[in-house]
Amino acid sequence: MLPDEILARLVRLGLAGAAQAVTAERLTGGVSSDIWKVSAGGRVFCVKRAMAKLAVKDDWFAPVERNRYERQWYELASKRVPGSAPQILAHDDAAMFFAMEWLDPSDHRLWKADLMAGRVDIALAAAVGERLAAIHRATAGDAAVAALFPTGPLFEALRLEPYLRATGRRHPALAARLEALADRTAATKVALVHGDVSPKNIMAGPGGPVFLDAECAWYGDPAFDLAFCLNHMLLKCLAAPEASADFLIAFDALRDAYLAGATWEARPDLESRAAALLPALFLARVDGKSPVEYVTGDEQRDRVRRVAVPMVEAPPATLAAVRDAWGREIGLG
Repeated sequence: MLPDEILARLVRLGLAGAAQAVTAERLTGGVSSDIWKVSAGGRVFCVKRAMAKLAVKDDWFAPVERNRYERQWYELASKRVPGSAPQILAHDDAAMFFAMEWLDPSDHRLWKADLMAGRVDIALAAAVGERLAAIHRATAGDAAVAALFPTGPLFEALRLEPYLRATGRRHPALAARLEALADRTAATKVALVHGDVSPKNIMAGPGGPVFLDAECAWYGDPAFDLAFCLNHMLLKCLAAPEASADFLIAFDALRDAYLAGATWEARPDLESRAAALLPALFLARVDGKSPVEYVTGDEQRDRVRRVAVPMVEAPPATLAAVRDAWGREIGLG
């Protein structure tokens, strides 16, 4: 049921009529926001409102103001790389919610669903890399965009602390390196970063990949987005082992397409930052505050640790080095 406050504000925004029948279905799957599919006046759209406490096992709080920056990320990404994000219909920053277009599942597939079922579309992986690079390229070195996203504290609360610093507390021998990696990432200001480029937040639509859930939007290091997404190509080998070889091919396709479009800085510099982040994020998805739900056994967690820990201790220079180490661990080296 849609809260009365939001319904009243939708009426004021012109998305619903005062005497109009409105139906709302709460959508599941997220941990950080309330999301509803709303039908009003013959149109269907989505309403999203940020929660202060995230729905995870550990205590994890984040300012609800992130809703404004997510909305701004959608607006800017849609303008500079058309088709890359949903269209915003209306917003209310006082109530910290926005309404956006509904992407019908009949022609927008959730990438995570395909990958979890072992269906690996290599062309889609390449398209994700290409479009992600296009967003970074379109915003790199843009002071006006940077001024719209003064979200360093949000990125710290949603990404650097729960992923890198929290993992360091669970691995004291790695704490100094993970702290330094978090600090370096926080200090790198290059382009507009999505912050949660995960298959669960990417729809495969008729016009290419569409990025959702930009609550972690931040003007910072694009290497984080690349590493965050490539991490899932490695992790999915544990979810659908029969497709492991294809996941590693998808890893290469996404990486190559992204780096081909990353013209704003020297490739070795960008890749080395991503290569340092990747094993740290890999480890974080079993030992950080937001573990992936499909890695459930100690044996699986130990496999991740065997690969990740040495590479956090001695960061590789290339992404292929991480992919190859994981391939050897799972018998594909």
